[in-house]
Parts: sequence; C-alpha cells; structure tokens
Amino acid sequence: MRVMILGATGLLGKALVSEWTRDEVVGLGSHDVDIRDADKVCEIVEKARPGWIVLAAAYTNVDECESHPDLAFGVNRDGAVNVAKAAKRARAKLLFLSSDYVFDGKKSSPYEAGDARNPQSVYGRSKAEAELRLLKVLPECCIARTSWLFGTGGKSFPDTILKLAANRPALDVVNDQRGCPTYSVDLARTIIELCRKSASGIVHTTNSGDCSWFEFAREIVKGAGLAVEVRPVSSQQMARPAPRPAYSVLSAKSLQQYGIAVPTWQDALNRYLRERKN
Repeated sequence: MRVMILGATGLLGKALVSEWTRDEVVGLGSHDVDIRDADKVCEIVEKARPGWIVLAAAYTNVDECESHPDLAFGVNRDGAVNVAKAAKRARAKLLFLSSDYVFDGKKSSPYEAGDARNPQSVYGRSKAEAELRLLKVLPECCIARTSWLFGTGGKSFPDTILKLAANRPALDVVNDQRGCPTYSVDLARTIIELCRKSASGIVHTTNSGDCSWFEFAREIVKGAGLAVEVRPVSSQQMARPAPRPAYSVLSAKSLQQYGIAVPTWQDALNRYLRERKN
C-alpha cells in the first residue's frame, strides 16, 4: 500500500519512516507542507493518492501551547481537520496521533478508550477537540492516543535527564504524576500494524507498564550506569505553565482487541539506551 506520513521529521515520524518497510512511504515534514494550509494539504494528498495517511504532525510543546493557544489549535485541531477532509476526498484512511492529555488525570485506574475527555491544558484541549471533529468528518478514522513519548533523533525526557546527569550530582524529579513511557520505535511498529489491520476508532498505544517521572528518571540513570542521585519532589515544587494529569495511564484493552502486544517500558528504555550509544 501507499502511505503518507505527515510530521516525518519529528521524533515519531523519523521512527515511522525507518520502520515502515514492504510499503511505499511518502514522508513529509513541516517544510514540505503546513497542515494549516487546507489547499496545500488537498493538493499533496491528491497528488500522492495514499491508501493511508498517518498524521504525526503536531505542536507538542505543552508549556508553550499555554501562551500560544492560537497556534496550538491552528495546528493540532484545525490542521488535523484539513487532513481529514483531504483524506475523505481522496478516499484515504487516516490515523491521527492523540494524547493522554485529553484526560483530567483524576482516575486511579487505567483510562479506557471510551472514557470521557476532560482536558486541563491548552494542548490537551486542542487534541480533544481534534478527536471530536475528526470523528465527524471521517467516522472510520483511527485515533491512536499515546503518552510520554521518547526516542532518539529529537528532544525527549531520557535525553534531558542524561544531559543533566552529566553535569549535576543530583536531580529532582516529580513523583506525583504517573503514566506510560512510550518508545518511538515501538509506537511506530504499533501504528504500522494498526494500519495493516485497517484499524478504526480510538486505540490506546503505549508501552506496557507504568511509572512516575521520578521512577522513570531513576531507571534512566541506572541503565546508563551513572552515579547520580535522583530525588523525588512534588509537582508544586516543580511548577510548570501547563497543568499535567496526575494519573494518565492508558489501558491496553483497545490495542489488545487487534492482537497487538507492546514490550514493557523498561525493555524499551534499555533498547533506547543502546540505540543512543550507536
């Protein structure tokens, strides 16, 4: 099949382009097309005639979204709608990347795909509104929610921790936010499987298992063989512009329905650390 990846130069996009074999793949970055430009989006989709479009392009700086809401909604919501309309016109299937930030984090058990959205940040609202509009434009689209994405070839939490650990004897990391770290390579492989299985509806796509940012950081430092103390602190002590969900663990049930299993985040982290060395 012919696949178009929008956001091909991002963390996930690079992994998708690298992992996607046996099919014809067209990867486009923001320098190739601004998804806010509806006419341009239509033009490139009409020209490529893909069977699937994977929309990984997004404005993902959660804190910057708070001070740039027009940009956040312009890219994450309106841009996504432009792509969905172009996909519908070209009779292409669409997989849209969404986020655990569509939830408020007030649950204490894993979020199911059908749980109510209640985003607390501009970024979360832009993704939640995109989901709702896409389901109206293209009811058969696939919405793949993920969380805590990390990988090589871009900025991510493990990269930040390792850089800080190289220059500091101790690191303070929040211990009251819990979620599922997700390795870009594993997410890419999951997305490829979902497309090949003609998935539709909302699917939660993360590595298995969950942890706090503190526990994640401790494993990163340990896995890298660094003698750096990692200290737990509260979110209040490390205040950020955008509110984060305290608990955003995503249930794997929706993914298991497609017969897809994803490795643990610890296994993923070990592979990331090996990849980073090479």
